[in-house]
Amino acid sequence: MFERWGRWTYRRRRPVLAAALVAMVAAAVWGTGVFGALDASGGFGTPGSGSARAAAVAERELGRDAADVVVLYDAPGGRTVDDPAYRAAVESALAALPDGKVAAATTYWSSRSPQLVSADRTETYAALRLAGDARARADAYEAIRGDLAEVGGGLTAKVGGQLPTETAINDRVTSDIGRAEGMALPVLVVLLLIIFGGVVAASLPLLVGGVAILGSFTALHLLTYVTDVSIFAINITTFLGLGLAIDYGLFMVSRFREELRRTPSTEDALAATMATAGRTVAVSGITVAVSLAGLLLFDQKFLLSMGYGGIATVFVCMLGALTVLPALLGVLGPRVDALRVRRPGGARGGATRAGRGGPGGSSAQTQQGWWFRLAHSVMRRPVVYAVATIALLLALGTPFLRANWGGTDARALPEGNEQRVVAEALESRFPRNTTSPIVVVADGTADQARIAAFAGRLDAVPGITSVAPTGAKGDTVRFALLYESEPNSDAARELVRDVRAVAPPPGAEVHVGGATAEVVDQLDSMSATLPWLALLVGAATFVLLFLAFGSILLPLKAIVMNLLSLSATFGAIVLIFQDGNLSGALAFTATGSIDPSMPILMLAMLFGISMDYEVFLLSRVREQYDLTGDNTAAVATGLQRTGGIITSAALLFVVVIGAFATSGITFIKLVGVGMVIAIVVDATVVRALLVPATMRLLGRANWWAPGPLARVHRRYGIRESDAPPVERPLEPAGT
Repeated sequence: MFERWGRWTYRRRRPVLAAALVAMVAAAVWGTGVFGALDASGGFGTPGSGSARAAAVAERELGRDAADVVVLYDAPGGRTVDDPAYRAAVESALAALPDGKVAAATTYWSSRSPQLVSADRTETYAALRLAGDARARADAYEAIRGDLAEVGGGLTAKVGGQLPTETAINDRVTSDIGRAEGMALPVLVVLLLIIFGGVVAASLPLLVGGVAILGSFTALHLLTYVTDVSIFAINITTFLGLGLAIDYGLFMVSRFREELRRTPSTEDALAATMATAGRTVAVSGITVAVSLAGLLLFDQKFLLSMGYGGIATVFVCMLGALTVLPALLGVLGPRVDALRVRRPGGARGGATRAGRGGPGGSSAQTQQGWWFRLAHSVMRRPVVYAVATIALLLALGTPFLRANWGGTDARALPEGNEQRVVAEALESRFPRNTTSPIVVVADGTADQARIAAFAGRLDAVPGITSVAPTGAKGDTVRFALLYESEPNSDAARELVRDVRAVAPPPGAEVHVGGATAEVVDQLDSMSATLPWLALLVGAATFVLLFLAFGSILLPLKAIVMNLLSLSATFGAIVLIFQDGNLSGALAFTATGSIDPSMPILMLAMLFGISMDYEVFLLSRVREQYDLTGDNTAAVATGLQRTGGIITSAALLFVVVIGAFATSGITFIKLVGVGMVIAIVVDATVVRALLVPATMRLLGRANWWAPGPLARVHRRYGIRESDAPPVERPLEPAGT
């Protein structure tokens, strides 16, 4: 199938390229409009949860009381809020805001609430509720943001709150994308030139990356007409598209150059490339897409958007690698090696060296290569290497057992950012948790005695410091509960559960919300969905790898090794981002918790990406095994032919994602750093040590399947050609 596709693409290479050019022009014109169509809210909440119902009921019955914007005022020189001139300056500044933008403004003087005054009484804040729906409120903030800091009377004003924080994060994310691309591209160009040794060959993976990014922008823009898509989906689109495109381009171009040395014509070389590397790209792309499809099982818009963006990116990237790239290779032919570049030492790059000697693996260079010798060294002591590697990965993963989960707040912004300064001031110099209370909404009774009794039961919950009604209308009442714990702490989450366990007023329904309750609901929802994600990804990976290799042990082994690699990565994330190790070097502030969305996002992406390298390696090993029947030699030769390419691909992917690790937003930095760690571990410890060791221990059992499944593979397997796979008798493991 893939060989026929390669020949078809070669014979229609110019029409294929012409169609691709038209599509890319359209994508560049219309697809880039996605930036104005994305949802600017974070999307970390859980629709339908208790906290979401609390917010919905309160807004429907009582109206919105959430502060969209907080303006923090300070009077240098010791002046306090008791000074009439202080009050006059604040009220005058608020009165001067454009008409129709602010629905309500709550100040200390209008509410006489001591919660709005700092301990030394020199600072106060105004809580502004903007007019209209979410889009209108965003527009209103843009209209007034320049006026909010304007205050007379010698006062200073800083702007914070939910909407300014979301806006600051979104603005920083957008600027970080451009900066990351600007940092990564020059390094990628240099590395690709070193790896390929030629300008033309080095440019092809980058070209596929451009196709992938523009195509995924277009797909996301189309999705915005159907559903809300978070602005954070752009991040996954950018680095996943560029990273996978480079991987696929590296696999395809290196194999094509190898086949050019073995076959008499460009068409034959392209057909052989598609039958081998093209098949690998297809299997890998489907596996990555299925892994990312697991994100669609979750309720949070953030994860759903990442799933949409990731799937679109993978399919566009795979389509470009299987159509545009082979058409370009067909046009170039031997000229793919044009514009040669002398590299340090005059040596050929790993992608070229790995291909020397043909698929039989009989060349002296193949058998003397570094990867070949490493594989044989590992396979001489497979038990030692396997036990030591597994122990290392498990030890690295141990810190993940004490992970503490929390939400995303203003501390995700860089230190010194205005919105973060305001948030830290409210937490440290004002009564505790005034801006992040536990919100309780009782709906269904207007009996004051019952409501008072309910408030008393809430006040009696250990850890609650005050219970204050913040709104009442008809048979609905809302309370704000203050407490001493950190909002992202285990104690605060346990407090939410205790509050939810309080008996409601007879005849009423009670909903508990607020920032901490949102995290509790998020964790509960994700915990319930996570097994389904594992089942979907695990089952799909098993089926795809079985269809590709006809084995039941290799897919199981690949899944287990992925889990070991992921555990090591998540352990490192806890050490770095929860505990704060390297916080100075990486320029972030540790909050003592991790947003639970991030490990789930990383799990879906990394499980698929690691299978990318697994499929590429096993494809070459299987190719050698079918030719020789020698498991040990096949593993060594396969690693020799792919080790340099996998290492090069991992290095390039690290450059792409490493640039995002420089983001000023902590959770984007976390994903970037985590992905770098995972890819390095996977491409070195797992692929170079654990895979050869376990394949040596399993011997020919690597390729075994029971009779019924073997017949399924013969009929439906994803093979390089239509010829039936080579069948060999099963011998004892370790041969």
